[in-house]
Amino acid sequence: MTLQNNSKTLKKQIAPYEKATTKDSVWQLINTIGPFFLLWYLAYKSLSISYAVTLILTVFAAAFFVRTFIIFHDCTHYAFFKNRKANKLIGMITGVLTFFPYEQWGHEHSVHHATSGNLDKRGTGDIWVLTVEEYLDAPLWLKLAYRMYRNPFVMFGLGPIYVFLLKNRFNRKGARLKERINTYITNLLIMVIVGTLCWTIGWENFLLVHAPLFLIAGSVGVWLFYVQHTFEDSYYEEDTKWEYVRAAVEGSSYYKLPRLLQWLTGNIGFHHVHHLSPRVPNYRLEAAHKNTQPLQNVPVVTLSSSLRSLHFRLWDEKNHHFVSFNDIKSRSIARIRTKVKPEL
Repeated sequence: MTLQNNSKTLKKQIAPYEKATTKDSVWQLINTIGPFFLLWYLAYKSLSISYAVTLILTVFAAAFFVRTFIIFHDCTHYAFFKNRKANKLIGMITGVLTFFPYEQWGHEHSVHHATSGNLDKRGTGDIWVLTVEEYLDAPLWLKLAYRMYRNPFVMFGLGPIYVFLLKNRFNRKGARLKERINTYITNLLIMVIVGTLCWTIGWENFLLVHAPLFLIAGSVGVWLFYVQHTFEDSYYEEDTKWEYVRAAVEGSSYYKLPRLLQWLTGNIGFHHVHHLSPRVPNYRLEAAHKNTQPLQNVPVVTLSSSLRSLHFRLWDEKNHHFVSFNDIKSRSIARIRTKVKPEL
């Protein structure tokens, strides 16, 4: 899709959907936070019946946990309510529920939007991506570290635990005072809530309910972020060639999910629309996509085809697509041969 001449027109077409409605936002809070609390309570009560029942209930609770995060995510973009203070208040509350500091994550995510697909500005709010040439030229320790990072068990298992429990608890270097204070307050409120629950129902019961819920939701969240930017013909360019609209539309997939999963994930599968205009609230993303003709040609990833992204490890700058480690074996062998001097 050629976008150089259509970027301004495309932004104008999306603009009418950049309007949150209080009624829709409040209703989404009710049909998201309410079921989450109810399912959490039922999961706790089911501990006296069967832990198998508890685990089933935590799976459903985890789905609403993800949906709660989408509301938090919208609030950091000031997209969920018209009023900025309302966005900050709800963003702070949902941030505490999902263990994310509002100001800190909002800053990192804004950088992600401003630099997504820019090869010269990687490293903030994104997934670690190396190009083929960078990987081939890297020292052995860096190659091993990268392979470990891209291992599914690490990325979708240990990764969420690290981000939720450790990374989010500390301020980034150079953070503003407002951001630092917000992180401290978020940590304090989390400690109060978790401490109160542990004191009320016992720490064992709390972990039996919240730990699996937490792990499932975290893995799903990382997977969604991963697959929406890691598909075969994504978009990465050097800074001099990088374009915001192309990065949004060509470098963010349309993750076409079944209706129920689409609803539970807050329509975030329409990621191309979200990157094109972060001010579109999640409940208007689908309408924006359907009613904007140029967006009908964006990369589509389905539930089944998304599994292929697990093999995508490196960005091939020459051919402009993701490749696996196996795909570059021949190049790696050729590199080694050129470094070995022929025997006399």
